[in-house]
Amino acid sequence: MPRISTLRITRSHKIATAVLVAAGSVTAIAATGAPSEAQTTATRSSVSVEPVAAAGIPTAKDAAAKKAAQETAAKEAAAKKALAARKATAEKDAEEARSETQAANRSTERKAVTPKKFANNLDGWIRESLDIMKKKNIPGSYEGLHRNIMRESSGNPNAVNDWDINARNGIPSKGLLQVIQPTFDAYHVKGTPKKLTDPVANITAAANYAADRYGSIDNVDSAY
Repeated sequence: MPRISTLRITRSHKIATAVLVAAGSVTAIAATGAPSEAQTTATRSSVSVEPVAAAGIPTAKDAAAKKAAQETAAKEAAAKKALAARKATAEKDAEEARSETQAANRSTERKAVTPKKFANNLDGWIRESLDIMKKKNIPGSYEGLHRNIMRESSGNPNAVNDWDINARNGIPSKGLLQVIQPTFDAYHVKGTPKKLTDPVANITAAANYAADRYGSIDNVDSAY
């Protein structure tokens, strides 16, 4: 009987021991798998935490980006405004220049269309001749022309000398300054009528001839 009792105790002890061993293994596994507080703290400290904005509240980074965008927009608006101002100024200057040019052209056209008017008498013929002579660089003055005209023809544009050597040779002197046909043809001033007795054509041809031979009609004081 005592041996049987011993056997039962031994079997109970084995079961209890097995339970304890199993429980110890679980505890060890749990202890091994769970990170220590130091490890958890180290892990947390190694992670970089970005600031997170609360709902509807911008961060300092958002505010800075918004300010930069506003400044850029303001600069672009100012640049566009300045460009528009420069363009408007350039257009205004161009329009003023066009207006001035058109006004100058109209003035030139009026001058070109409206010729000078001279009286149809001795004074007017002399003045018109002087105007043409000035343009053609033919020397002579009102006094020089008038003096010689009065001596040669007394101011008669149709005067004809029918008694001198030229008349006997068939080429009489004619007009205000008594010019013969060959001399008129040689010294005719372009732009005047090709008629020997035309007052202006006769005066300018005679003045042109006198300038070539005597330097100026002003230097002529007798038959020439």
